[in-house]
Amino acid sequence: MATAVDKTKSRLGARGLRGLLLIGPAVLFLVAFFVLPLFDNAMRSFATADGQGFTLARYVQLLTDRFYLGVTLETVVLSTVVTLICAAIGYPVAYFLVRKAGRWSGLVIFLLIAPLLTSIIMRTFGWQVLFARRGLVNNLLVQELGWLERPLQIMNTPAIAIIGLVHVLVPFMVLSIATVLQGIDRRLEESAQILGAGRWRTFREVTLPLSADGIGTGAILVFMIANGSFVTLVLLGGGFQTLPLFIYQQFNTTRDFSMASAMSTVLLVIALACLYLQLRLVRRQGGS
Repeated sequence: MATAVDKTKSRLGARGLRGLLLIGPAVLFLVAFFVLPLFDNAMRSFATADGQGFTLARYVQLLTDRFYLGVTLETVVLSTVVTLICAAIGYPVAYFLVRKAGRWSGLVIFLLIAPLLTSIIMRTFGWQVLFARRGLVNNLLVQELGWLERPLQIMNTPAIAIIGLVHVLVPFMVLSIATVLQGIDRRLEESAQILGAGRWRTFREVTLPLSADGIGTGAILVFMIANGSFVTLVLLGGGFQTLPLFIYQQFNTTRDFSMASAMSTVLLVIALACLYLQLRLVRRQGGS
């Protein structure tokens, strides 16, 4: 009996050792290139000017100064607006993809995935080609059609910045919602219609509540990515003052690395809060 127990323990120990060997390289990679840089960044944000002490002054400034609070609020508001627009656009597309596309679903998925395979810089420059003062749209309206006397000022406006962010992020919303919609039992909708509910009421009381998890997951993903967006806002302008732009400014203009580190940590905390909400959403979905 003791021999059998010893053999069982030996096999379990060997499996555990193999498991550690398999995940070891991945863990070391994450620690070396993810955990340690974040830790170093956080420690720099707490360092005094001479690097010999510990201070909370930068975080006190970020959390109490009206200007920095405004920047943080503008970052959150911009991310929220982009998220809401992506949800409004993404849900109908996801619904069409799952319920109506049929044999065209592969083409729709390709059209959603293809932009993700292109550099975000190239996609953003595409908007400049379209809407610059001498871009395709203005040339068409002014020179070709003669509908306008002067070019429209579209670039460097809040609208074009939001459009650029939505263009980049809406596929994440569509795919998140489509995944959940595909898992909804169609018999539930059919049962509601048999009991007298119309299409709109069936959608409102059956389909939409059951797809709420997909909307929530997509919203969290889009919000978190928009929260750290930088390239699109730099290239398209718009006058937004967000934390990623100020982090870039602190690194490259004022050379205040410690303040940039503090801003980065605040941005990281916002992202971790989004990940926490996503984890709670997944747990709730798994327990339901």
